[in-house]
Amino acid sequence: MTGPSSARRRGRPPASSAASHVAIMDAVYALLQEKSVRDLSMDEIAKRAGVGKPTLYKWWPSKAELVMAMFHERIARRRETSGVKTAEEFIRSGVRRLIRELNGLFGKVIGELIAEGQSEPEILRDLREHHMLPRRLATIAEIERGKASGELSPDIDPELLIDAIFGALYFQFLLRMAPLTERHGQELVDQVLRGVRARGADPR
Repeated sequence: MTGPSSARRRGRPPASSAASHVAIMDAVYALLQEKSVRDLSMDEIAKRAGVGKPTLYKWWPSKAELVMAMFHERIARRRETSGVKTAEEFIRSGVRRLIRELNGLFGKVIGELIAEGQSEPEILRDLREHHMLPRRLATIAEIERGKASGELSPDIDPELLIDAIFGALYFQFLLRMAPLTERHGQELVDQVLRGVRARGADPR
């Protein structure tokens, strides 16, 4: 999605409209705890925020873009992982955090956005580029660091390792095959890393 509408969507209203922006974000955040993305309407958002619909469409040309803006601003903000010393610690910390998020409002909204994205490819592209990719790149960097330090086998593919762990979490979350628990996440990491640790490297 490119052009003026994209720039408008990714930005924020000017300072003179800051109060309206906060009210709109508050309204979307609150309403999504009551109903799905599909059932949400721009009329409801405008009424809850105390603004006119033209104000919404001035900054977000569609409901999907407005929900996505709120998702990035209020729900999916980057959380720095501090205090980790190894690639394995980084991965385990990321798994614990993702499971907590998927079991909360983050999970509800991202699941609904993925569903909406089946008919609106722009939603999936936004999720990939502005949510998934930055986290994926950070994890790739940690895996490469683990390979360089001798913690992980030098011939592993970081992308496949990420898919094997985090892809499996999303698979279970979306299909609801079983409760997504921290224990499951850590056992998944145990299983996957068993095959990629460098020979002689100590497990956690």
